Amino acid sequence: MTVTSVDKDLDDLTLTLTADFDAPIERVWELWADPRKLERWWGPPEYPATVQEHELAPGGAVRYFTTASDGQRFPGWWRVTSVDPPTSLAFNDGFAGPDGTPVEDRPVTAVLVRLVEHVGGTRMTVRCTFGSRDEMDRLIEMGTVEGLTQAFGQMDALLASA
Repeated sequence: MTVTSVDKDLDDLTLTLTADFDAPIERVWELWADPRKLERWWGPPEYPATVQEHELAPGGAVRYFTTASDGQRFPGWWRVTSVDPPTSLAFNDGFAGPDGTPVEDRPVTAVLVRLVEHVGGTRMTVRCTFGSRDEMDRLIEMGTVEGLTQAFGQMDALLASA
């Protein structure tokens, strides 16, 4: 499994996942930067993603949906706040309605991705910051930790085949 640690900080309202890869930073970055590669790992294996819009630039948007085995779609969105290829990406991540527009009463998570060289490969740290303790608890109860761990676990196979 790719994920080497998961840290929940209830005081700072953060969830930090760390993953190590036997690949250079540029190849790991491509898994975020290429929408066709992103959709091969974003979301757990049983909820594959389809990326509809992908603009990794400050103010840019990523729109996607994941699909359950019964065909039900779960739309989501990112609003990119900063990007410094190939080492960092920051975005707000939220739930969307069927038309792809953000759902106002659902939590929005601030996400910071950092990639650094580590032991001949790359260490990826993904820090999720929640708006409140209630939102953090709600998203964790929905399976965020398990979902992200499973999603990141798909990255090794993509890196091996590249």
